[in-house]
Amino acid sequence: MKLKRFLLRYYPPGIILEYEKGGYLRTKSIDLLDLTPECVNELLAEIRQSEPLITESRAVQVKQLILRLQQKQGERDHHRFCFFKRLKAHILPLTNVAFDKSGSRFITGSYDRTCKVWDTASGTDLHTLEGHRNVVYAIAFNNPYGDKIATGSFDKTCKLWCAETGKCFHTFCGHVAEIVCLAFNPQSTLVATGSMDTTAKLWDVETGEEVATLTAHTAEVLSLCFNTVGNQLVTGSFDHTVAIWDVASGRCVHTLNGHGGEVSNVQFNWDCSLIVTGSMDKTCKLWEAVSGKCVATLVGHKEEVLDVCFDLSGQLIASASADGTARVFSATTHQCLVTLEGHDGEISKICFSPQGSRILTAGSDATARLWDVQSGVCLQVLEGHTDEIFSCVFNYEGNTIITGSKDNTCQIWY
Repeated sequence: MKLKRFLLRYYPPGIILEYEKGGYLRTKSIDLLDLTPECVNELLAEIRQSEPLITESRAVQVKQLILRLQQKQGERDHHRFCFFKRLKAHILPLTNVAFDKSGSRFITGSYDRTCKVWDTASGTDLHTLEGHRNVVYAIAFNNPYGDKIATGSFDKTCKLWCAETGKCFHTFCGHVAEIVCLAFNPQSTLVATGSMDTTAKLWDVETGEEVATLTAHTAEVLSLCFNTVGNQLVTGSFDHTVAIWDVASGRCVHTLNGHGGEVSNVQFNWDCSLIVTGSMDKTCKLWEAVSGKCVATLVGHKEEVLDVCFDLSGQLIASASADGTARVFSATTHQCLVTLEGHDGEISKICFSPQGSRILTAGSDATARLWDVQSGVCLQVLEGHTDEIFSCVFNYEGNTIITGSKDNTCQIWY
């Protein structure tokens, strides 16, 4: 094994090692999720002990990288977002918005049966992806690569597109009801689709062939998520259960029972150890990925939990509810740290900024709101939409926001 170079990853903090083994170029990552301003030398000693590729001659370089990560982490986030552009994106309401890794392009799905690719800096329409015969509901870039786009439709198919040219590579046929969620695996070799037909399917990106049908649920699959390694997939269903799948074999490893209502969202934390689920039973649950054991039930919402997510470090959980509030919980103590109050109506989407210091929420009151994670104070109200906002995303750097609304427009904020 020969170390070729280091790559720095700011969010979440980590160092990527690019090395040669058996004539092939490979990568592995050293995750520094608990990085603090102190302890550089201890951390360096720890890394050297556990990673044989880091020899004494490379130690100084690694120390410099750790210091750069600490410096980046120490930068205060005072960014105030300004309205940049409103895009009359589609002739019918939007369903979802998603960024590529760099944030230079984003995509919008719509009830008008198309997906559009946009240039973020200028707000220009680069491509219209046409071919679906019904609503385009689930959309994604194959980040971090960003050269492919997957679209899942109510026409029961998923299509794979070239992000550069807008050409359709494959149409994945096999589901017998609407596709409502999808995701690329981290290696961008597979697409997972979840459907109202109670199944999830895995598809080969290269060949367009179906790899596996995942059958464990008795009702619609509403959400799914790969872990960051790509060896496990989690699915959440209308049947109140969550399933953990071994991706290589397509086998259901655990069925997680405990929710008393349909499961609205599922997500792994960065280090793949925990899964968080949100449900219409007004709670979130935290599960061990290896054992499938429920480690905590996060309570406090008075109505359905519509969305839930981890921050990139995996230390915090945010939930959004139909009761008009959002909550931030500790992933270790399971305590509610702050309640975010201010929306007039339900909150359908929630996400952390890459830095983890801000939370973005989308509401039925036609506003998106930016919150301080520590204090729970509302820092900004992003106004301008005339109908419910159901999609909001940060780019990778956390300095651009896209909001998507039922008013058929999306707005870019810098």
